[in-house]
Amino acid sequence: MASMNKVILIGRLGKTPEVTTFENGNKKISVTMATSERYRDRDNNWVEQTDWHNIVVWGNLANDIADGRRNYSKGDLMYVEGKLRTRQYTDQQGAVRYVTEVNADKMMQLAPARPAQQSSYGQPYTGEQPTGYTPIPSVSEHSDPLQGSDPENDLPF
Repeated sequence: MASMNKVILIGRLGKTPEVTTFENGNKKISVTMATSERYRDRDNNWVEQTDWHNIVVWGNLANDIADGRRNYSKGDLMYVEGKLRTRQYTDQQGAVRYVTEVNADKMMQLAPARPAQQSSYGQPYTGEQPTGYTPIPSVSEHSDPLQGSDPENDLPF
């Protein structure tokens, strides 16, 4: 059976992408991404678990990001698709280290970063109802819609 190495992540960028340009003109983009999930523990308390992923981009996609044709920054909600790669290197103390990265083929911004003071709709949160807001009356405020009506003329279509 054939094997497959495919990763799809949706999460927020942990930093603005860093560009590395090599002597031959090739560019590499490095960025971290956080993915989170929430669940309830045994005591019924919400627990949020965050995983961090190293994302590496090469080729035309890296050129687009480096040249500003795609503008990504810290906190952006992103869709990333690519392959897992593990590489090894030797650190300054001579120890062999391993790092696992996602080599991204596709990156797409789903939503820009939000400032902490802003609501999800881009307006500052004031705690007041927006202009033109009309609350929906509760069921108890309505009279019975069938009371006093003519069943012959109250067809639902």
